Amino acid sequence: MVINHYTVTFDPTALQDLQQIYDYIGRHAGARTARTYVRRIYDHCLALQTFPERGTRRDDLRPGLRTLGFERRATIVFRLDRRRKRVVILAVAYAGRDVETKIRGGRRRT
Repeated sequence: MVINHYTVTFDPTALQDLQQIYDYIGRHAGARTARTYVRRIYDHCLALQTFPERGTRRDDLRPGLRTLGFERRATIVFRLDRRRKRVVILAVAYAGRDVETKIRGGRRRT
């Protein structure tokens, strides 16, 4: 059996999101808890290497966009580039943050 691996990359916005999640949890539950939680999100993203078509398609927000829940507390936003065999993590929304507004660049749909 041949498994096609994709490369997972993180947009700077997604890395910033992970840092903000770390900072928030660190303030409320300590650095160790924050580090462990963010690492689990990061590993969940890396798991897209072998099964990149997980999640929910969100072409209504942007063509090719997908979202994937993580432990009912975070939403991972990514796109799949089949031609380059790459998954790009675009954002990580934590604790009910508005993913749609984040993807639209701060503009709410009217």
